[in-house]
Amino acid sequence: MSTNNNALHWFRKGIRLHDNPALVEACKHRRLFAVYCLDPHFSNVAIVGQNRYRFLLESLRELDANLRSLGSRLFVLRGKPHETLIQFSIDNNVHVVTFERDTEPYAIKRDKEVTELLKGHGIQTSAYASHMLRDPEEYIQTCAQRGVGVPSSYGAFCKLFDSLGPLRSELAAPESLPSFLSTTASSGVEQDQILSSALYDVPTLTDMGYAEEKTAFTLAGGPFVGGEREALRRLEATVTAKNREQWVRSFEKPNTAPNSLSPSTTVLSPYLKFGCLSANTFYRALDRVVARGRRTEPPVSLHGQLLWREFFYLSSFTTPNFDRMEGNPQCRQIPWGRDAALIDAWKFGRTGYPFIDAIMTQLRVEGWIHHLARHAVACFLTRGDLYQHWEEGVRVFDLWLLDSDWALNNANWQWLSCSNFFYQYFRVYSPVAFGKKTDPEGLYIKKWIPQLAKYPAKYIYSPWEASAAQQQQWGCVVGQDYPEPIVEHAAASKECMRRMQLAYAQHKQQNVDGDAYAQQDDESGHGVSSSGRSTSKKETVGGKRKKAAASSDQGSAKQGKISSYFTPGQPNNDSGGEK
Repeated sequence: MSTNNNALHWFRKGIRLHDNPALVEACKHRRLFAVYCLDPHFSNVAIVGQNRYRFLLESLRELDANLRSLGSRLFVLRGKPHETLIQFSIDNNVHVVTFERDTEPYAIKRDKEVTELLKGHGIQTSAYASHMLRDPEEYIQTCAQRGVGVPSSYGAFCKLFDSLGPLRSELAAPESLPSFLSTTASSGVEQDQILSSALYDVPTLTDMGYAEEKTAFTLAGGPFVGGEREALRRLEATVTAKNREQWVRSFEKPNTAPNSLSPSTTVLSPYLKFGCLSANTFYRALDRVVARGRRTEPPVSLHGQLLWREFFYLSSFTTPNFDRMEGNPQCRQIPWGRDAALIDAWKFGRTGYPFIDAIMTQLRVEGWIHHLARHAVACFLTRGDLYQHWEEGVRVFDLWLLDSDWALNNANWQWLSCSNFFYQYFRVYSPVAFGKKTDPEGLYIKKWIPQLAKYPAKYIYSPWEASAAQQQQWGCVVGQDYPEPIVEHAAASKECMRRMQLAYAQHKQQNVDGDAYAQQDDESGHGVSSSGRSTSKKETVGGKRKKAAASSDQGSAKQGKISSYFTPGQPNNDSGGEK
């Protein structure tokens, strides 16, 4: 196509200027319109919490500011893309629309519809895969050429990833942008009018139907600010700064704290979710840091976390009905409950277990919690204590998480409920003992559940064990000022295990011709073992091969370190990993 045309770049998840192939392509044309559509499919206060929407709007405002610094601006359209984007393109004589390819089912359907409508008006489209490290089609085509299926385990996926060679080159942010003005525009006047017009401005939260929630924990703008500038600042502060080199090279996800008062990880996940930070940029930054010495390796390393992201994206892209149990061929069919009272108690931090309730309070207020905190509350809701459907957990996380991502959220809930990927349901987090590992004094609990602030360390994780007189003395009476435990953990977890065992037995009976996940051999590079993990006997650490630690999921802690933090009598392995 001739570059002497008008282009429109449709920003979606890639809300950034750096390493943006579709934007670079659009910049080759004579005129350029930078557009973002506020799609009502996502602009819904019932399913998207205000923290995440605030983060989005902050990211869009900064993008607009960055574009204006280059003499352009962001045109924000409100409405369904197949209506607003099409009309805007027609009105402005657009010849080509560029965008970043998306792998979510809704996005695939949307993009197909928009592309066909644009084509009907003589407008071409050009899509680039840059939200993942690689185009998912590259994985699929490579597997087809090799006569194997798409990997269903992390170990097999990593083998595939490593076999494909280097990633694409990283692209710098444009230093200049084509004007959106016609060559016949009045000099300076029309541009000033369009730049100053509020018609296409980024709206406010109130404009989008959100009411500011005031709580005792409210921070100005929230603790995590959206935007590309903050993403790159945080990347430097947590990863590439000289004083972080040793931390990055020795990083092991399971050894970070789920209940520290400030994050013990990078908190780059929200920026990856919205594309304020390129995954390719992040991966290459890690390459430069770890090249200078001995380092940890996947699955526990920071590289490993990006590979978990990539693996779950590929799994979601190639699995029908990935966001539900029914019709999902990879998901165990388990008769979970849907008790509204139990789910609400968990959702709003009223379970009577301070560690669980503190996590859920932080989630609701700040929009972010550590990956092991996510593990603990997900296990509690599903196979650990309440035996409620993982789909209900997905909805709550999708409502409140800043970094909620369709693929990663569904994948992690399937994993943590032992419905897919991981099947060792007898490994259950203790809602009392687990948090003590990294916060024995309960400072995290005291921050998020202030009514327990006067409780000493001995009782902070189990306030019901304090005497009535002690509870009165410390100003918080269980059953009056703070809920009684919603279940008795030891009995509840035992019953959950019994029900999981029965569900697994029924699954096995229904697959008498050969349990798909048990029969596949990960040593061939694809499938998972009957334990749900890679069957590879070795893993790489520090560039050398060694026997795999006794771990079975996303970066487990070494055997023997944490046995007391799980339900007594259960195997002593942790469940690590964050998406």
